[in-house]
Order: sequence, then structure tokens, then C-alpha cells
Amino acid sequence: MALFGQSRDVSMIRLLNRELMGNIISEQCVYYKYVLSKTNTNMYGEAAGGKNFAAPVLLNCLIERGEQEYPTSDLGVDLKRGISFRFLKDDLIDATVVPEIGDIIMFQEGYFEVDVTVENQLFVGKDSNYPYDVNPINPGLEEFGYNVSIICKVHEVPSDRLNIVKARI
Repeated sequence: MALFGQSRDVSMIRLLNRELMGNIISEQCVYYKYVLSKTNTNMYGEAAGGKNFAAPVLLNCLIERGEQEYPTSDLGVDLKRGISFRFLKDDLIDATVVPEIGDIIMFQEGYFEVDVTVENQLFVGKDSNYPYDVNPINPGLEEFGYNVSIICKVHEVPSDRLNIVKARI
């Protein structure tokens, strides 16, 4: 039988993570969930009138900013920076948000579109939702482990391409 990673340990880690994210790191972003059913498409399957998003949700996150790059093209010099937003899975469950490709994250008046979601940070290397078969050598392994976070890797998008900010009249 495993020694660590049972529900008591998971509860302590969950409490520490929420305290750390909410009161110490305290970085927040606004998450816009893409709603495909409300988006009108043209005959090519493209969003004709822009994408539609659900109501925004304020979430605690940990942001990893990459180095700035300045690639040049025929149009001039551009600015690119790799950024990833890290969310506690419990916070996403409480907010009923499932990160998917195409969603928008707003941080410091910049808009970022989700390219990739990574869900592989496991406490004690195990996810309790996938115990596989009952192990005769170690029974009860379905009570161990915890899926800690979801990482969203993003790229910046101009705000005028989105249907989020209302234009001035």
C-alpha cells in the first residue's frame, strides 16, 4: 500500500495551493470561454461575425513569461513572447470552466488565445480518476493521487479581432 497521496494528503496540498495562489502570488486573469453554438459561421465554416464568448470569469493563476523575440518580415518588426497561464484544477472546477483551444485569456489589457492545454501535473505521479485495474499487490490505489493543475500555452491576439470589447459609438 502506498504511504503518501491519500485523501488527507491531497486535502493539505489543495489547501496550501489555494492559499499560495490566492493570497501570496495573487496574479489574476480574466477567462473568456468560447461558445461555438452562438457563433455564426459562413459557408466555409469561418466565424463570419466574430467569435462569441460566455461571461468572463476571474481566476487566480501563475503566469510564466518567456523571452521577447523580435522577428522581422516584409511588414516590419513584430513582437512575440511565449506565455503560459497555470491554473489550479480545483479553481477551474469551482468556476465550471474547462480550458479548450480557442478560448481567450485577458491579462494586463492584453488578449491571449489558448493554443495548447497541458494536464499532466500529478501529485505523487498518479491521478485518482484513473486507477486502472485493481492491483492485487497494492489494493486501494484508486484513493491515491491528485491532478493538480492545467497549463494553457497561448499567443497574443489583437483586441480588434475579438468580439469582446465593445467599439465606441
